[in-house]
Amino acid sequence: MTLLDERIWSLFKRHWRITLTYWSALFSFGLCIAFLGPTVLDLRCQTQSTLQQITWVFFSQQFFLLVGSSLGGLFKKTLPCSLFALFYCTLIISFVFAIIPLCNHVLLLSVAMAIAGLAMGVIDTLACLQLVKVYQKDSAMFLQALHFFSGLGALVSPLVADPFLAEDSCVLGANWTTNSSSSSDLQHLRSSMAGLGATIDNISHYPLHTEGVVVTRVSYAFWIMALINLPVPAAVLALMYHERLLPYSGNSPRLIDRDSLSSPIPPEDNVHGNLFACCNFSKLRDRPSSFFILHALGGAILFITDGIIGSYAGFVYTYAVSPPLLMSHKTAGCLDSTFWASITIGRLAFIYLSYRYKAPRLLTFSLVGVILVQCLLLIFYTSCVFLFIGTCVLGLCISSVFPSVLAFTEDMLVYKGCATTVLVTSASAGEMVLQLLVGLVINSQGSYTFLLCCTISSFIAFSLFLLLLFVRHIHRNCITDLSQSTDMKEKPGTGAS
Repeated sequence: MTLLDERIWSLFKRHWRITLTYWSALFSFGLCIAFLGPTVLDLRCQTQSTLQQITWVFFSQQFFLLVGSSLGGLFKKTLPCSLFALFYCTLIISFVFAIIPLCNHVLLLSVAMAIAGLAMGVIDTLACLQLVKVYQKDSAMFLQALHFFSGLGALVSPLVADPFLAEDSCVLGANWTTNSSSSSDLQHLRSSMAGLGATIDNISHYPLHTEGVVVTRVSYAFWIMALINLPVPAAVLALMYHERLLPYSGNSPRLIDRDSLSSPIPPEDNVHGNLFACCNFSKLRDRPSSFFILHALGGAILFITDGIIGSYAGFVYTYAVSPPLLMSHKTAGCLDSTFWASITIGRLAFIYLSYRYKAPRLLTFSLVGVILVQCLLLIFYTSCVFLFIGTCVLGLCISSVFPSVLAFTEDMLVYKGCATTVLVTSASAGEMVLQLLVGLVINSQGSYTFLLCCTISSFIAFSLFLLLLFVRHIHRNCITDLSQSTDMKEKPGTGAS
């Protein structure tokens, strides 16, 4: 038995260049999204800012990531347009990595992160849109691979940064010898500030100077990441050369010509674009209500599940070092890396599973698994060992939800809606908003509410998925009735002629 049937393999061979290019672009996305947490204290030293001021850098990146996700569909109208946008966005990420060491004020750093967030949002939406357009009903496994590369980038970034992080206070004040933060204190601060809405009050007693001599080597980490990312815009440029989109390009056959002849979706039916272009009432006037409900439910599921990912990654450390677990800072610091490694491994495994099984079955397995793990974490809330086991299993279960929901929703809408744009934007919004809300609840009620918030969110996500399956059944009946009524209206006209 072969791993892939001949049809899918021939489809991949036909589009392997553009597929690998978009996969590498999501590696840039992951590289950029994961570096801020480990380096935040060194960046605080570099900008000589307070903890309260440096947290605005997190918000700047997340907010403009959301904006970029909603606008990314503007660039997908043609392959040349999408490739030019992809080239500039991946190049911008390398440029931002290179100039971050030159940002000596927190405002300049926030602007740099806003630019990077905008580029990341465009990359995320554009890559999903183009792979769905190319592979359509077979897009699930390619979307899983796409997000595997995102997770891979998120794993590489902290590994590159770690050797260059300051082990002691990186701003030496006049009395630094007697009142400086230890290495364990700084590691605790880095992990505590991983999530949006992280409490500043509980960590404000650590002495962190804002005036003095800056002694940090984190600049080298950013320059190395800029170099690691450079092959990605180079790959996009090579694809543009192959497609004869650049001056002095060769005479190779173009994907554009083939796609324009073989695309099964009429241009008037393909209303993908930016989030606001989806509100084109002339194209949406005759759609049944179930058409809009499917968009809303798919977006709501990803709003919650991506919010769970962001919240768990951001606050599992805070939960682990608080009563009743009281883990050591070093041990608890491994939880976040364990979670992201599990997500990456899960996405790799689901590449093949999404080929073997339909999206509804995979989503049922994933969402039920997430609920069971969260409930077990609540039951064994005093066990440090089970927290690690639960973190691994949770990462494996939740890893496939985004690609599966995206492929499933697009398939239900026959690739005629704005599902990709709506879903990617909803996921970005959930990762920012739900993480912020969970952080506020933890600050006001205590760290024990962390697992409770995630568990309640998991039940809501599964309930929305069941509702999605019910609405899909209604939508199929609506489409069947509409097509039958259209045929009946056309038959008398045909007879008269």
